[in-house]
Amino acid sequence: MESTKVLDAKGLACPMPIVKTKKALAELEAGQVLEIHTTDQGAKNDLTAWAKSGGHELVKHEEENDVLKFWIKKG
Repeated sequence: MESTKVLDAKGLACPMPIVKTKKALAELEAGQVLEIHTTDQGAKNDLTAWAKSGGHELVKHEEENDVLKFWIKKG
């Protein structure tokens, strides 16, 4: 998956991954993809719901060595 920007939110607890994701997405153009890396297990539900409510698209997510990776396309 091609991403425009990568956000490292590992080690941060809720709500910081969402706060940092929101700020990083604000810097992107519509249609660009933000890749987020986090270790907060709650982010799976939080980022999915947040992206949907904000009109963005959660393109993909995967887990690798306790790191959750999300790709969100800006709406």
